[in-house]
Amino acid sequence: MTHADAAESVHPYVRKGAAWAWRLLVLLAFGLTVLWLFWHLKTITIPLLLALMGSALLVPTVNFLQRHKIPRSLAVVVVLLTGTAAIVGILTFVVDQFIKGLPDLSAQLTNSIESLKNWAIHSRFHISEDQIGKAGDALVNTIKDNQGRVTSGALATATTVTEIITGAVLTLFTTIFFLYGGKEIWEFVTRIFPTAVRPRVRRAGVLGFGSLIGYVRATVAVALVDAIGIGVGLAAFSVPLALPLASLVFLGAFIPIIGAAISGFVAVFIALITKGAFTAAMILVIVIVVMQVEGHVLQPLIMGHAVQIHALAVVLAIAAGGVLGGIIGALLAVPTVAVLNTAIRALIEPFDADDPYLREGEEEAEVLDPEMVPDGGPSALGAKPGNGVPELGPAPPKD
Repeated sequence: MTHADAAESVHPYVRKGAAWAWRLLVLLAFGLTVLWLFWHLKTITIPLLLALMGSALLVPTVNFLQRHKIPRSLAVVVVLLTGTAAIVGILTFVVDQFIKGLPDLSAQLTNSIESLKNWAIHSRFHISEDQIGKAGDALVNTIKDNQGRVTSGALATATTVTEIITGAVLTLFTTIFFLYGGKEIWEFVTRIFPTAVRPRVRRAGVLGFGSLIGYVRATVAVALVDAIGIGVGLAAFSVPLALPLASLVFLGAFIPIIGAAISGFVAVFIALITKGAFTAAMILVIVIVVMQVEGHVLQPLIMGHAVQIHALAVVLAIAAGGVLGGIIGALLAVPTVAVLNTAIRALIEPFDADDPYLREGEEEAEVLDPEMVPDGGPSALGAKPGNGVPELGPAPPKD
């Protein structure tokens, strides 16, 4: 029996299944390789993704200032300094307020523990004071037994701090170049693709970045509503640290669905140890109501228009991002999925040859929504020496 006869003897469905199987295995291997490279180059890749998110947040303001006759270089500096100052200010305020309130919180926590201890002793469970003391001693012994791990964790934290500083600097400089000449950088990157598919790839990148802008805008709007709702509730019940807790909710909301919920439960815990069970229960009700409004009103109305991703996909993306990259992974998971979803759909869907997104050079910059890509200003590629932009090569020619 010849090879051709042997192949013909296999059922067509089996042959098609085998063809699909090896192709899927190749795609799986490629995906795992990309994830492996991403993780081992995380000092570079994570700042790059953070810079893309920062650019998506700031580039509409940069384009607005440029349209009002402000030089793009000056607009980038003003917007970047303002945005950085706002983020640093919020973080500094939250940390400072928590540090100032820590002594009072510690005293109130001690009182709460004593109250809980007295309740346990006089409850129907009949827990003796000796049993509580033994439980406390066991906890202390456990901490002593794991002192080595704590020390090694402190050393690891020192290394992490160094990586964070390095990543922050890299993120800042990358954001500057994305804001200053992101369109030209993207055109340069797409030159690695064949001429026949290059316009389609450029269009996919533009639309993907547009979805990222929509996602960031929607996230900021949702975060503001969450922070205001929970913050007003905390202030109404006179819970200490209401403003920093509201700021924490705002920052946490950048991780969709679970971020604001986790920071909201921190507020419930603070209310429990400072104001008692009734106030904590009321704050819990407020947090649940705010989460319901976010999930059933804000997400469909605001986020649904910006990012067309199913809620299950959002949860799975956050879970996968958290497993792979911790908090940063959870933060970047949903916008990454949103961009890939839009870009892949743009790559595979049919398009008109006269599609304005496919025009090259200055013609493309004129017809695109100025808030879709950071256009305008001196070219980040092929710029003349001495203007503060590296000479990475000539501008992409017309194909």
